[in-house]
Amino acid sequence: MGYNQKGYISCIITYYTMKGWAIAVCLFCMVVAVIPASAANNDKYGYITIQSVDISVDGSQATIKVDYVLDDPTRVIVLLLGKQDLKSRLLTVLNYDDAEIVNIDLDSAELVVDDVSYSYGRGVYWFPEHSFNVMVPYLRITTPQVTREYFSVEGIPNGIGYFDTSPP
Repeated sequence: MGYNQKGYISCIITYYTMKGWAIAVCLFCMVVAVIPASAANNDKYGYITIQSVDISVDGSQATIKVDYVLDDPTRVIVLLLGKQDLKSRLLTVLNYDDAEIVNIDLDSAELVVDDVSYSYGRGVYWFPEHSFNVMVPYLRITTPQVTREYFSVEGIPNGIGYFDTSPP
């Protein structure tokens, strides 16, 4: 009768119950931390969220207008440090290495790409399929003859044939 058996058993039950609650709280915190990462947007590349891309082709040249949203803390950094990182990220997102950025703001940019279409002679061109590095919520491609609109695409699914309207 040297030890109290009831006290010993209640101590063990309390110990394992507290340990179980600690494990449950840790698991809950891990799940809460992982869910936002798994629900990340496909239209986001770093701090840029793409809203729309508008491509106008004429001859073998394309003018691309892209609308996007920057994360709020990044807007201040871009204003203070410059737009060079923003430019390189946009070129990566659009996946046109030889594009020239004509105009860039905190919410949109305009680019020009030369020799983006294949010429078959006599004013006949083929704008080939192309893949972007993000999902584009709204994509519009305008040729001299037709305008095509796509929603939630990661690229131009098929090429587009068109005729040049400028005189030879």
